[in-house]
Amino acid sequence: MNRVIGYLLMMFLLVGVNSAYAAGGVVKDPAGVAPDRYVYYPGTEALQEDEIRVVVCGSGMPAARHGQAATCFLVETGNGDKFLFDIGTGSMANVAALMIPYQYLDKIFLTHLHTDHMGDIDAIWAGGWTAGRPNALRVWGPSGMRPDMGTKWAMDKFLEHANWDFVTRKFQISPVPGNIETTEFNYKGENQVVYEENGVTIRSWPAIHTGDGPVSYALYYKGMKIVIGGDTFPNKWFVKYAKDADLLIHEAFMGPELFVKLYNQPPQLAWRACCAFHTSGQAFGKVMSELKPRMAVAYHFFNEEATRYSLYDNIRETYDGPLSLTTDLMVYNITKDKVTERMAVATHEAWAVPGTGRQPGPQPGQPPVFSKAIVDGRLDNIVQPAQKQMLDEFMEKYNLQDQDWRKQMKK
Repeated sequence: MNRVIGYLLMMFLLVGVNSAYAAGGVVKDPAGVAPDRYVYYPGTEALQEDEIRVVVCGSGMPAARHGQAATCFLVETGNGDKFLFDIGTGSMANVAALMIPYQYLDKIFLTHLHTDHMGDIDAIWAGGWTAGRPNALRVWGPSGMRPDMGTKWAMDKFLEHANWDFVTRKFQISPVPGNIETTEFNYKGENQVVYEENGVTIRSWPAIHTGDGPVSYALYYKGMKIVIGGDTFPNKWFVKYAKDADLLIHEAFMGPELFVKLYNQPPQLAWRACCAFHTSGQAFGKVMSELKPRMAVAYHFFNEEATRYSLYDNIRETYDGPLSLTTDLMVYNITKDKVTERMAVATHEAWAVPGTGRQPGPQPGQPPVFSKAIVDGRLDNIVQPAQKQMLDEFMEKYNLQDQDWRKQMKK
């Protein structure tokens, strides 16, 4: 019981975090609005100019799980900018549930190239393209020990891997949104500026994971600092450059026994995964005690009854400051005065939302993507009379009546 109480206190009464009422604030009008709800409804709250919002779109492990996707953090700044830090496998469903126009979800910063941190690059690339994103996807990420282990190589090879997808969509839709503009930077750079636009600065420094290449990031905006550690063992660069963070996100792995018992790992791997190239709860706590962030955020574990209490206890062996254990769709609002933690209430049936830009139409002169043998297989003589009235009305409604849609269908 004490452990449960401690966890609840951790969630709702941490130092520097807004207290939450079990049923929201005081309701003064039975026909009015209940104030101070401790949940976040995406798209209903405008960020203040001097505010940052961080949404956990993926907090789990490489193995797929319905309740937790792999790593992804959305950072929104009060100037309207939005940044995705990692886009791990399965996370795109949570990103989509926020119903943000894909036009604005075009900046992705990869901490490293494991698939649980970049596995949904295909989903945001193609999903945003088909949902009306008018611009190319922009990806930042580290170099590697060799050219074929860097972000530029990975994105170029991804487009080769998805070549049929790319060629057919650029013919049928528009080629521009299918492009990926990659900015690769030196993974060994210490506290180097990798992005600086519109009042936002992002810096990187080396991380220590399963080999050379991973990095950690810090985002600066309006005197506030958000640190995204990525996968890393505690290291000298993190302790040096992650100081004075308002929100400090760092991995914290479950103890090795749980990896043997629950994650089907052999003992010789379990201890190394937990404590050699990832960060244990005790090590996480030690780092947080050194850095003293306004809010320490632990991620990269399956957050459930069987795990969260032992990880919480492990961290509390070495750290007694503000702490949050993540799960998907957890939300943090950060101002200079407070850090507020809530859960997002998001739909499972989200549709794409238009932004201010409009995707251009198909570009003339694209090489053909159909052979005569395949085109000759169309059942136009049966289908076209059935849909003629519907399509004629559609063309007229959107002022497309000057186009012969029957010829377009055959192209």
